[in-house]
Amino acid sequence: MRIADVLRNKGSAVATVESRASVAELVAALAEHNVGAMVVLGPEGIAGIVSERDVVRRLHDRGGELLAAPVSEIMTSEVFTCTPRDSVDSLTVLMTERRIRHVPVVDGGELVGIVSIGDVVKSRISQLQEDHDQLTAYIVQG
Repeated sequence: MRIADVLRNKGSAVATVESRASVAELVAALAEHNVGAMVVLGPEGIAGIVSERDVVRRLHDRGGELLAAPVSEIMTSEVFTCTPRDSVDSLTVLMTERRIRHVPVVDGGELVGIVSIGDVVKSRISQLQEDHDQLTAYIVQG
């Protein structure tokens, strides 16, 4: 299964936030979109990624003053991406090895989606169910 298949099933909408937006604006956008992470956009495209965890950890360190800070101060700048042509298996390896939960999908330099660890797990379960059904049909018809 390819990432394009995952996006076809879940949709390709991506919640984004500008790097200069405040953390308070980020928190509001996370709640509004009901997502756990957002892609951070800068003048030249993807500048980073930021999650609820990033907010909570930095709030612990800095307190309420963090809410006025720009998202660029708390985002992860090293963003791993994938393409629609990548396999779910290869993305699973990347997510596991790098301990990341959200991967933006980029095609031709354009942000075309985002895949979460939940999307990957759902995809893997679906594939296992299909394999099970095929094996069961083979045995029954056998």
